[in-house]
Amino acid sequence: MRMREIRLLAAIACICVPIVSFGQEARDYSEGPVTNVSFIKIEPGMFDAYLNYLATTYKPLMEAQKAAGLILDYRVYEAQAQSPQDADLILTITYKNMAALDGLEDKLEPLEKKVWADRATAAKATIERGKMRTQLGSQLIRELVLK
Repeated sequence: MRMREIRLLAAIACICVPIVSFGQEARDYSEGPVTNVSFIKIEPGMFDAYLNYLATTYKPLMEAQKAAGLILDYRVYEAQAQSPQDADLILTITYKNMAALDGLEDKLEPLEKKVWADRATAAKATIERGKMRTQLGSQLIRELVLK
């Protein structure tokens, strides 16, 4: 090899070594479960009615999803609203990972049919729920598990 080729190979090696070692660096965390967080504002005077809806309609659906292995867990939290525009209830649904969300609607449909006899019943429940609360938004968050 000529000196020029040796220098070129040395330069390429110097560039490649940091890239390889950068790719092999260990992270101080691993990606954990994914949680969908929904922020709910309950309409005045509808707290008990909405909690009854959650206990009688929402909970059976969540329990069916949990038993089927579609979700890890779900939670209902009461929140202290700081202003009239803030949520006073927070609902969370935790999934094993992002991949658990792939094709989720198709997996949920058979479970929803078990909880609600038909689409008309589901539509009625959705309308009734809408009278009791306003969904302010939702956020998908991922847990980072520190090593």
